[in-house]
Amino acid sequence: MEFSKPGPNTGGQGRTRPGAAYSAFVGTLASRALPGPLRALAYRAFARAVGANLDEAELPLGEYASLGDFFARKLREGARTIEPAQDAIISPCDGVIAARGEAVDGALVQAKGKNYRLDELVANEDLAARLTGGDYMTIYLSPKDYHRVHTPVDAEIISYDYVPGTLWPVNRWATERREGLLARNERVVIRMNAGALGDVALVMVGAAGVGNIRLAHAPDSATFRSLRERRRIELSGVTVKKGDELGAFRLGSTVVLVFQPGKAQLRGEVSQAVRFGESIGSTKAGAA
Repeated sequence: MEFSKPGPNTGGQGRTRPGAAYSAFVGTLASRALPGPLRALAYRAFARAVGANLDEAELPLGEYASLGDFFARKLREGARTIEPAQDAIISPCDGVIAARGEAVDGALVQAKGKNYRLDELVANEDLAARLTGGDYMTIYLSPKDYHRVHTPVDAEIISYDYVPGTLWPVNRWATERREGLLARNERVVIRMNAGALGDVALVMVGAAGVGNIRLAHAPDSATFRSLRERRRIELSGVTVKKGDELGAFRLGSTVVLVFQPGKAQLRGEVSQAVRFGESIGSTKAGAA
């Protein structure tokens, strides 16, 4: 289902959200069907401009009705290998590592000299308290990247929280200049329980031009309107295996992954490119 989409330009509090009008405009263009004969030509031109890899697309280009559908495309079978090691934590998406570290005193690095608060990011004091001190990683997805997001570990999905907010860009230029950007933009907090790894939060952060966020396991009865104002969907018995799809972005955005302290050891350097399925860390020895 689509968890958010272009539509109301307010954040549910009677004021215009920065970036909302632009995002609605871009989202409308992205969802507009292209004439069949132009699709492959348009997508190839776009891919050349941004560096997207068309060889991994699941379908022939002409079968993607709109630019939004093309962005949210699935991978063809066999395009990626999921790291098989039992203790491996895999990258949930394609992108570039924007930040990595430990959430010391509940603070996460957004960019050099710019921090933000974990409790503000997840909008849940109990969850933030459980994750404080744990390893985290922020991955930025650019327009060239595959835009589906997957679970980094075997887990049970506990809940989705929709957090309304602004729609500022989340590229490096913006994150280096705007305070608390990732805790201010519209986002979805996916809370999971991963057995020995405990609670895991995966946050899908929206951005300027992002038409919507799709969630793979949200019930069909949930609507965008009903989930405004930090509404929650609680799930029961929804288990996912490492590599299973969680959701999808249209256009570019950011994923923030946070683990409980002492449970996970994430690896990778800032500005390093990562691909869905490859190892970005492992379960810490003795985690229980």
